[in-house]
Amino acid sequence: MKRPIILLMGTMIFGILLSVLISVLFYGKNEVSNSIDAGTKKIVQKEDKDPYEKVDKTSPTISVYNSSTNKIEEMDIETFLYGVLSAEMSSDFSEEALKAQAVAARTYIIYKKENNMTKGHKGADICTDSNHCQAYFSYNELKKNKGEDWIKESYPKIKKAVDDTKGHILTYDEKAILPLYFSTSSGKTENCEEVFSSQYPYLKSVSSPYEEQSPRYYTETKISKYKFVNALNKSYSNISLSVDNLINQINVLERTNAGSVKTIQIGDKKLSGRNIRTLFGLNSSNFDIGFENDTVVFKVKGYGHGVGMSQWGAEGMAQKNYKYYDILCHYYTGIEIKDIY
Repeated sequence: MKRPIILLMGTMIFGILLSVLISVLFYGKNEVSNSIDAGTKKIVQKEDKDPYEKVDKTSPTISVYNSSTNKIEEMDIETFLYGVLSAEMSSDFSEEALKAQAVAARTYIIYKKENNMTKGHKGADICTDSNHCQAYFSYNELKKNKGEDWIKESYPKIKKAVDDTKGHILTYDEKAILPLYFSTSSGKTENCEEVFSSQYPYLKSVSSPYEEQSPRYYTETKISKYKFVNALNKSYSNISLSVDNLINQINVLERTNAGSVKTIQIGDKKLSGRNIRTLFGLNSSNFDIGFENDTVVFKVKGYGHGVGMSQWGAEGMAQKNYKYYDILCHYYTGIEIKDIY
């Protein structure tokens, strides 16, 4: 009798251990833990292991029009990205945010190449003018401007973010996307079509819940009523704006999904929020207008155009232990990450 009982107990223990093992192997891989409601979709942390393939081919050479030297240079794309990432995002940011930025920057170059967008580059694939493409600093410029200590302590962090994502780009329908990005949102990104004239299925408004730490999350710009009126009358001759009873001559007519001013009535003229942002040098088009005695006060949220990936939002997600691919898949709707070399 003892032997059958022992055998039965052994079988039960084995069954329990097998169930535990199966749970660990299968359920441990699920995309769970720390989901947060992101408004239009959920941000979900994935497994720690980078799930994307490693093609491990030689990285391509690209032609770069250096706007500061007025010359076209041939360089390895990954080496160029060291300089782009150094210029576009602070090295103080978390590793995963830097990786996300590196992938976005790489995708931007590939997008330009695939679409033959050489205008303004003098025939090169890309340029170093941040108003046209992406900012860039050479190694020597970084050494001169940031100093030896930065090169020793921070440059390796930049290189690692680029190297760890080598060849990774963002795609939609098997093609590189236009990966727009900006500094700081007001808690939600913009639909591309509400800011620019073009519509892209992957540049949709999403919640961006970790923005408050940005130094430009909330700012105020003050200007006298007289300068405010003069600036508008000078820019728009038919606006018919006067200092008297100014509060009743301004009315926000429409806002975007993310809260930016889309259309505003000022005097006899309907203007866009972008018009006002440009004219008065505001950090974004997400603003309210108030008055303090003889002063006009712009209360502004966010910094930048608001479309695509928020850099400070990416940093906030990284601090919450989200991976770079979580960040990218959140800010760019419906995209895939592909390793092309």
